[in-house]
Amino acid sequence: MQASSSSGSSSTHRQSNSIHERPASKHTLTDLQLTDKPAQHDTEALTPSGSDRWAARLEQKLTGHPRIYKALIYFRGPRPKVDLPDPQPFLDIDITIKGRRIYAPIESTLIHHTRRLTASWLFIVLVAGYIIGLAFFSRAESFQTPSDAFIGCTSTFWLANSGCGLNGESCTPFTATTYDFRCPAGCTGVILQNPRTVGNEQTAFVPLVVGGGDADATYRGDSFICAAAIQQGLISNDKGGCASVSLIGNYTNFLPTSAHGITSIGFETVFPLAYRFLDETSLSHCEDLRDPALAFNILVTCLLFLLLRPRPIIMLWCLVCIGFWHITLFSQPQSTPPNLSAAFATFLPALFIAYGFWRLAFRFTLYLYLKAPIEFMIYYLAPFWTGVLTNMTLNEIPISRLTSSDLRKRSGAITALVIIIIIVVVLVINQVRVVRKTGWLPYYVGWYVAGGLVALVLAMLPGLEFRLHHYIIGIVLMPVTGFPTRPSAIYQGFLLGLFLNGGAAFGFDSILQTAEELRQDSTLGSDLPSFITNSSNFNASMPFSDQTIFWAALPEGWDGVSLLVDDVERYVGTALNISLAAFNASIPHFFRLALTSGSSTGDFTMPATLWPNGTWVDPLPGASF
Repeated sequence: MQASSSSGSSSTHRQSNSIHERPASKHTLTDLQLTDKPAQHDTEALTPSGSDRWAARLEQKLTGHPRIYKALIYFRGPRPKVDLPDPQPFLDIDITIKGRRIYAPIESTLIHHTRRLTASWLFIVLVAGYIIGLAFFSRAESFQTPSDAFIGCTSTFWLANSGCGLNGESCTPFTATTYDFRCPAGCTGVILQNPRTVGNEQTAFVPLVVGGGDADATYRGDSFICAAAIQQGLISNDKGGCASVSLIGNYTNFLPTSAHGITSIGFETVFPLAYRFLDETSLSHCEDLRDPALAFNILVTCLLFLLLRPRPIIMLWCLVCIGFWHITLFSQPQSTPPNLSAAFATFLPALFIAYGFWRLAFRFTLYLYLKAPIEFMIYYLAPFWTGVLTNMTLNEIPISRLTSSDLRKRSGAITALVIIIIIVVVLVINQVRVVRKTGWLPYYVGWYVAGGLVALVLAMLPGLEFRLHHYIIGIVLMPVTGFPTRPSAIYQGFLLGLFLNGGAAFGFDSILQTAEELRQDSTLGSDLPSFITNSSNFNASMPFSDQTIFWAALPEGWDGVSLLVDDVERYVGTALNISLAAFNASIPHFFRLALTSGSSTGDFTMPATLWPNGTWVDPLPGASF
């Protein structure tokens, strides 16, 4: 809708007996305000629907129970259904205080003086300019550095547990190699989601960084490269950057340190792959531009509300496209550089879903911005960008996934979830109150009850786990926000941003997933072997080179074992013992054991520790990763 004289298709009105959607009606916007409200529908003349006839019969039967009947009438709301009045702009001030009139029509004045900027041709020209500018912005961000130089925040030279194979053969070379790399911004917030075992310690919910505390800043090969570079001050967490690294092979006694918001842990024994950073790098165009891109896109969306003021449906498409491509290209790309093929594969279904949002919710609320652009710019854009930037705005909340296992593992997750539920319940109660005033509450309750029953059935399917992705939360809650109120505008902005973040950053994952898909870097829950050697039968008086470690016979269904010594796989086979003659007696050693079946490896035990003084420390119960 153009602010000067064009007509629009938004309406706040529902037919009382429609079961699908409210029909749109025409209205006209003058230079200062919407002058024509859609006419009320003649609901008395409409033929009652089957649900209305059923409700009428139910009411007749309950007339003998006045309390129940009164509760039912309250729940049902007014009949015929009514429309909520449009809120009056706060910033069109016209009040009288002590007989003195204060008149300041801020919104109306803005609309009047910027009406020429709402011309369609100007909007089209500016959209074309925005697309060209965004292309150059994206090129500078991701396509002037060699693609093979990009690494992720969790990139390492060594894989966990037995991932590098026997003696690390799958992760060679160990020495005499240098790499130039570029890291994205925000790597200090990329953390281990489950406890990771390093020697006889476990670390979780922080970036994995081992070492760096010696004079040469030497890091163990499985340390997150970008987090280690941030700790050394070579790159910035806010802007990312480039650096170069050199592999140095075996190294003993990695020392912990803390700098630039990153704290590393120590490792007292030997590891076959270590690395150090070089003073210079050959790469250029290394700065992450997500913050300038964010400022640019926020400015563009503000100008859309304040000056250009396109028709409401065009405004929705603008928000969807700007939010989706900001996430895809800048704030949270699925890969670096961004995979445009995968992005477009997600973009098309996102547009279809967004049109559903328009039909169900936005067309009944978004038109309000045309007569209060400043006010509704705040209501929509503040929560919208909060939802788009969920990886930043909600990063400090100790909840990564709404699964029972994740909530149990992280300290404070249950408390945070309870607080979130309380806030949501308060907001839901308020929205229910609004919906009841219109008479549409039974309609929405019916659909949500049906959807809840379907979700319950899905959650009970064997072998699958119900996963409520945050893009699904946006889809589920959006329909009930389709009312001309200020809170509805706030909800719509946040839910749209949340939906776009989920789809653009992670893709539209299934609502049902297997345990393996949700496992990430956690244990499998498989059978565990056990050491026969323990603190009571280990003979410390025997020379170290003559020592042998024993473990129990293989249980049924397994055909071998994998033994990690100092977090490196040193044996795979069917033997039930290993000699320590090949290991250094002057440093501690850590042993973890797992069962194998063919090429598959089960969970590893917690570490058993052998100290240089001959003290054997039994492993704690349970599995490790």
